[in-house]
Amino acid sequence: MATPTIAKVIPVSEPKSLPHNSHVEPSPDTKEITDIEHVPVNDDPRQWSYARKTVTLCIVSMATMVSSSAANIQNPSNILIRTDLHATNNQISWTLAAFILVQGNFPLIWSAIAEITGRKVIYLLSSGLFVVGSAVLALSKTIEVMIAMRTLQAAGSSAFLAISAATLADIYDTHERGTMMGVFYAAPLLGPALGPVIGGLLSQAFNWRAIFYFLLICGVIIFLFFLILFKDTYRCERSLTYYSALQRRSSSRGPVRHSSQSTIAGSEFSKNQTHDKDLEKQFQLPVVPEKIPSATPTPGPDNVRLSIKDINPFPPYFQILSRKNNVLVLTVNGLVFGFNYCLSYTCERTLANAYGYDALSVGLVLLCLGIGSVAGSIIGGRWSDRVVGKMVKANGGQWYAEMRLESSKLTMLWIPLSLIGYGWACDKHLNVAVICVMLVLIGFTTIWMYASTLAYLVDANPGRSAAAVATNSSFRGSLAFLSVLIAVPLQNAWGDGILFTGWACVLAAAELLVIIVVHKGESWRKGNEENERKVLSK
Repeated sequence: MATPTIAKVIPVSEPKSLPHNSHVEPSPDTKEITDIEHVPVNDDPRQWSYARKTVTLCIVSMATMVSSSAANIQNPSNILIRTDLHATNNQISWTLAAFILVQGNFPLIWSAIAEITGRKVIYLLSSGLFVVGSAVLALSKTIEVMIAMRTLQAAGSSAFLAISAATLADIYDTHERGTMMGVFYAAPLLGPALGPVIGGLLSQAFNWRAIFYFLLICGVIIFLFFLILFKDTYRCERSLTYYSALQRRSSSRGPVRHSSQSTIAGSEFSKNQTHDKDLEKQFQLPVVPEKIPSATPTPGPDNVRLSIKDINPFPPYFQILSRKNNVLVLTVNGLVFGFNYCLSYTCERTLANAYGYDALSVGLVLLCLGIGSVAGSIIGGRWSDRVVGKMVKANGGQWYAEMRLESSKLTMLWIPLSLIGYGWACDKHLNVAVICVMLVLIGFTTIWMYASTLAYLVDANPGRSAAAVATNSSFRGSLAFLSVLIAVPLQNAWGDGILFTGWACVLAAAELLVIIVVHKGESWRKGNEENERKVLSK
């Protein structure tokens, strides 16, 4: 692979859009482009109307809500499925565990492809897989077929969770991203809360197969929405993953230049340039050279076509993991969701065994967790933007990604306390109203913090938002998978009181990781950028 050079950023006259086949002449009163997220593009999604952005937000939110509800919607009907398909308890457990594992890790593939083909192609392909999986599940005659189709269904639904956050990063700027992430993430939080209720109602009114017919109908509706109403938000000029693949593909052709005078690696880094810039905002940044004869175009994004074989999902994954700030925040997010799956799984058993609740009643109690989570996501997202705005103003208009995490401190004390309260309320079989209050508080506080940490991953990885969210999904899915496998044995051995006191200690340690990133994250990121700069200079 040819060693790329650092491109010098040249001023451009129109920062809002840059037609791909236009002749650009810079004017003296223009400003320098300093980050890849604001590179001039044609039909800039951040300049779309409020109505267009709202339609996009609603479509991806609906898709993620259906995707997240699919994980546990069958839980109230597990006994019926086991009887009808002559399955064992272990096989039933694998229908859930396999779904969680695949849904968590398959986004690594989807996100890599999305950075080449765009978002819409992936949405259509993944929703098609979800429809096929749901249809076969509704007709399945054996538990083996059901496990296989749950895996396929998970692979299809996983794209919604991974790429939707990147889609919002495409259309919303940094100052409003926290609020919109909070609104968006209310949908996938509401899904797991509504799933057991819907599953219980359908299985009691019809049978367990009605659950998957319901998901089939939802999948078809989502496919049609993406096909007809969704407008692709992806712009290759703002994707570092795209430029890396383009450079690999075109290395044999020499330096890559665009016929519209936009380059990936152009003139040498100026010797008299002394100010330090973020490497991701400087390396591979599309720029507009001052003078390039239009009569001698050279290969660029329009005439170097990339295909699936140019996509490798692992380099972006390892790039995300190469930064300590990312690893710590990813660990926190994985622990939060591992806890949430453990909570939902064990709560169903406690309510059924100790309180004698049926499937529908269990689902209604778990709805409290969803209500608290939705409130925490929306309010926490808005508070996050407010805190960032105040900090930017106090910092003389200068912004850095770690500002996003400051808002999470507000609920850190309440997370361990609410977990301990819930655990011992269940252990002592207190009135179910106490359990409901604790579930609302747990959902509100944990997701308040998660709304900030998710937005931080997007803010701290410009040009790699899809890879960052996919890596986050991988951590979540893997830790949730382990959590589901050990939840019942630990509950049987320790009881709810000790189990959730232990979880309170784990999440308290996770809060310390967030505080470390708040204070050390910026210096870590600059150190990583300097190391990468040294590698490129060799």
